[in-house]
Amino acid sequence: MIYAANFKTNHTRKSTELYLQELSLNIKAKNVDDKVYIFPPATAMDSYEGDFTIGTQNAYAAHHGAYTGEIGIEQLDEFGIKTILIGHSERREYLGESQEKVSQKFSFFQEEGFEIIYCIGEPLEIREKGFEAVMKYLLAQFDGIDINYDRLIVAYEPIWAIGTGRSATVEEISTTHRALKKAIDNKPLLYGGSAKPSNIKEITSIAGVDGVLVGSASLDAESFSEMILS
Repeated sequence: MIYAANFKTNHTRKSTELYLQELSLNIKAKNVDDKVYIFPPATAMDSYEGDFTIGTQNAYAAHHGAYTGEIGIEQLDEFGIKTILIGHSERREYLGESQEKVSQKFSFFQEEGFEIIYCIGEPLEIREKGFEAVMKYLLAQFDGIDINYDRLIVAYEPIWAIGTGRSATVEEISTTHRALKKAIDNKPLLYGGSAKPSNIKEITSIAGVDGVLVGSASLDAESFSEMILS
């Protein structure tokens, strides 16, 4: 099972260091096959050691250059970071990342050999149109994406269930994951959408769910540890 924590714009370098110290102690008893990923904000990236992988929430498709406010391969290499989130709904919505831009970024980091957690998801108005509309919307987010890439992990996040406290039903998750698994050649598929300690067992027991991408519930080390050890 894969457990990925997306801090978004939360935590500092100091609080991330303390978080990872606590997490490392808490997850010593985790299943040896389980994988843990932490995506701190860029200012908190460092060479941390532990039974987890540090990734970046975002990076510019360049090694270095005149890209004000961005980080590139040169900055990630300093900390040995080779894992990245691409396509998150918040970057698509708030920062205007088009599918064309997302696919260009994917191709660049694929060429660089990065492990990519690629995010897809649908808004509520699409979900309310029915399952056929949902799948059409989701599959369009694979335009320009090499689904055969061997370091690809896909994260399905229903946008209407991110940070709302509302999680998709077991049936909604199961049906969507089954269909996506066929479309992505059985690549690892995570669920993200208000996953928390109280529902983690239910979510991870669903066929086709290979793990979770966690937002707010991952900000507390004890809470995230509880999910990993559930």
